[in-house]
Amino acid sequence: MLKMTGLSKAYRTEVVETYALREFDLEVRQGEFVAVTGPSGSGKTTFLTIAGLLEAPTGGRYELDGVDVSSLGDDARSRIRNQKIGFIFQGFNLIADLNVFDNVDVPLRYRGMKADERRRRVRAALERVGLAAREKHYPAELSGGQQQRVAIARALAGEPRLLLADEPTGNLDSQMARSVMDLLEELNRDGATIVMVTHDPQLAARAQRNVHVIDGHVVDTSDEVRLAGRRGTQGEAAVHA
Repeated sequence: MLKMTGLSKAYRTEVVETYALREFDLEVRQGEFVAVTGPSGSGKTTFLTIAGLLEAPTGGRYELDGVDVSSLGDDARSRIRNQKIGFIFQGFNLIADLNVFDNVDVPLRYRGMKADERRRRVRAALERVGLAAREKHYPAELSGGQQQRVAIARALAGEPRLLLADEPTGNLDSQMARSVMDLLEELNRDGATIVMVTHDPQLAARAQRNVHVIDGHVVDTSDEVRLAGRRGTQGEAAVHA
């Protein structure tokens, strides 16, 4: 599904070269729910932007569905991203002056999809996240948890092969966060492949597998991380077993 081998990402100026990722190796299989954890500045966000084809790596190999996408140009990356990848952001990224239906519909319009098919997908996605009755509401009329569910519906409507979630509960209270995680787990049980970046060890413990990143390297991919979180260990130690 997703395989990175010896991946690197460097940011260069005239006087300095800084590596956000170096010799980064990771494989995510179809149907997995993987949590990526690590301290701020460890490379988690850079990993996610490359996984989502928002940036190209400096070196190494990235395969998506068995195809090397490491050196694709902007247009090719955009096309694959639109067809295969769904994003769930911490800040929801909803358009304030569009209602729920239209927010979910926007990415499908970019794909040139016919109106009937778009309508079917949007309504099916909103039904899936429990917001079918709110399709005419605007983001300001929804709770934070509901806005995040709209964002998830927007991702689902594209029928992606891979869901990438960047701190999806970061702006939610604990009850809403649990609700969103319940939904992500349900989607995973139904076959969705999910990669979630999080700082929260309790949320990471709900994934099937944890990947811990420090200084641009994967340092732990074992189930011990997940089990430590379930035992209630607090703080970063819980994800650095």
